[in-house]
Amino acid sequence: MNKYDSEIVAGILREKGFLIKEKSEEADIIIINTCSVREHAETRALGKISVLSQWKKSAPDRKLGVIGCMAQRMGKELISSKPFLDFVVGPDGYQKLPDIISNGQHGPSVYTHLDQEETYNNITPFRESRISGWIAISRGCNNFCSYCIVPYTRGRERSKPAGEILHEIENMVQQGFLEVTLLGQNVNSYNDGKNNFADLLKMSSEVDGILRIRFITSHPKDLSDEILEVIASREKICPHIHLPVQSGSNRILSLMNRKYTREQYIRLAEKTRSIIPGVAITTDVMVGFPGETESDFWETYHLMEEIQFDDAFTYRYSPRPGTKAAEMKDNLSEKERLERLDKIIKLQREITLQKKKEMIGKSVEVLPEYPSKKSSEEWMGKAPNNYVVVFPKNNVPLGRPVEVLIEECKGSTLRGKILANT
Repeated sequence: MNKYDSEIVAGILREKGFLIKEKSEEADIIIINTCSVREHAETRALGKISVLSQWKKSAPDRKLGVIGCMAQRMGKELISSKPFLDFVVGPDGYQKLPDIISNGQHGPSVYTHLDQEETYNNITPFRESRISGWIAISRGCNNFCSYCIVPYTRGRERSKPAGEILHEIENMVQQGFLEVTLLGQNVNSYNDGKNNFADLLKMSSEVDGILRIRFITSHPKDLSDEILEVIASREKICPHIHLPVQSGSNRILSLMNRKYTREQYIRLAEKTRSIIPGVAITTDVMVGFPGETESDFWETYHLMEEIQFDDAFTYRYSPRPGTKAAEMKDNLSEKERLERLDKIIKLQREITLQKKKEMIGKSVEVLPEYPSKKSSEEWMGKAPNNYVVVFPKNNVPLGRPVEVLIEECKGSTLRGKILANT
């Protein structure tokens, strides 16, 4: 979502005549797009802002600004602690950036209004990639999970009209894109007043020229049978669902305000695999939520063993000021959190490695997106189930989908060869 927002900002500024520079020393303006989902993200952003203070001081006419969720959350606090900043703008103020940057006023600008209507319609994002891209189909969130800052920094959920989304996909096709990922804090609850998410998936899959459609993120409480059946029936929609579970303990799930139980999640995973053969299910798992006992943790661990996720983003709880969880009693030490995190990381690595080894001997369609990190003679690309595959180029151009026979899993990397008939 943040990468897409950066593309939106670049598109807005380019439309007003601003030019993008590759090197900071060549730029007159630097804008830092920030995230507040976890404390680590904010710490990194603050470090970057401090480093760039020297860039700002070396030329008085330069402008340095902060945008995104951290700008929304901290607002005037950022300006007071970093007085060299010229502007701080929240996620709903990006269309005002050209005026804010060019107004010539003395002193910093702060714009942190939450606009419940802003979906950035009729904006052409500036995308550097020409194979795989993103579209935000909705902004904000209505779920108010007790640990999550998003509803407070991005506002309530609102959906972009389906017609706007389809038009953007068509524009991407004209630019050479083959794959699009539909983005939202909860794509499953998309509704523009006329179309739900299943409708949008159907219409998106009917756009000529687009090869693959992905989406992220799904909330378990809103993943309907209708959505699953559309995915199963449409070849363009990739068989991969990112379905955050967060915890395997019903007590902790209730404290998190996740609105489903462990048993409901397990049934949903089983149903998903029965309706969509070969589907990959990935997840998010949090350890160390306030009040999490040793027993709660092991319930999460055993759920991961039972479901056998294809992969997981694992992290320890990070208190976000302003959320309900930040006010909860917390007796866990950082050492305990890290020990629990280490256990689930090791478990998931073993499961993911086994899943990858099960692909050896199978052929999959791979869309080459980048040169391999280790060899300019190889491509890296994704199979429909989101697994990354490396294979020799064999004169195949970037962006040309090919059938690849998986021959080995080297380290944690799937490697293969292009089948002769493709």
